[in-house]
Amino acid sequence: MLFVVILEMRIVLEEGLFLSDKETILITGGAGFIGSHVADFFLENNFNVIVADNLCSGFFKNINKNAIFYDVDITTNDVENIFKENKIDYVLHLAAQANVGLSIREPMLDAKENILGSINILSLCKKYDVKKIMTASTAAVYGVPKYLPVDETHETICLSFYGLSKLTMEQYFKMFGVDYIIFRFANVYGERQNSKGEAGVVAIFADKMKNNEDVFINGDGEQTRDFVYVKDIAKACYSAVKSDVKNEIINVSTNKRISINNLFFEMAKIFNYKKKPFYNKERAGDIKHSVLDNKKCALLLNCIPETSLRDGLLKLGGLEGDL
Repeated sequence: MLFVVILEMRIVLEEGLFLSDKETILITGGAGFIGSHVADFFLENNFNVIVADNLCSGFFKNINKNAIFYDVDITTNDVENIFKENKIDYVLHLAAQANVGLSIREPMLDAKENILGSINILSLCKKYDVKKIMTASTAAVYGVPKYLPVDETHETICLSFYGLSKLTMEQYFKMFGVDYIIFRFANVYGERQNSKGEAGVVAIFADKMKNNEDVFINGDGEQTRDFVYVKDIAKACYSAVKSDVKNEIINVSTNKRISINNLFFEMAKIFNYKKKPFYNKERAGDIKHSVLDNKKCALLLNCIPETSLRDGLLKLGGLEGDL
């Protein structure tokens, strides 16, 4: 069943948000961590925004009051009602099954959400003449890096069904006949990121430190990652919509890496956390070092994430400008 919520519709109409002279973007997964920030950014920049989310991993509280919300699963026929009822100019497809462990345990579910759900959205974009669709793939498609930083020409060797389903999704985007941009994001962090389940290490550390709980690090902590602030991701998505760039795969990253040990110590200072970390065994299948090359993003979209890790962590801790 399709459930539509027009948030604060009276206010929306009085402010003229959904006037015909504004372009409209549909954001699938728009109640999630990344999607909700992207929705906010597009609303701030004079777009009509429609959010489609089944609230399986997203949260109603994340949805901007000036967006139209459809409670709908992307794998169902109900999604077409969004296109029938609204003139959609662009689609940002972020709805996905993103839990690596779950993809191993339930590959059928993973494939249904990430492959069949994407095909459903692509079919509707083609049927209703959407100008361009952007989607989030994953750096997991690169597998163990053969060189650093990893650029978009790096070979793809998936180590999980999640990576495989995302890579398969990419192939459908390339062949479907709809203008597209495929993003491969580095490790995204920031406000609203859930610290439960298959969460990012920054969210997990922040939650533990705020509650003065023990922090555990897998392996020796010398593994390195490239962390990009979520609002910089939103800017990259906006740049993709506003540009004439199409039919490209683009990394979004800072092109800088930090060890998990150094991340811990940086966050401990910001959150005034006094405990030392505990070390677990290294997780099977974990990649030792990962950093994505962002030259293509700079060249094509004139966009490079500008928020330093320290500044992003300060914002996450609500301490911006205090240190």
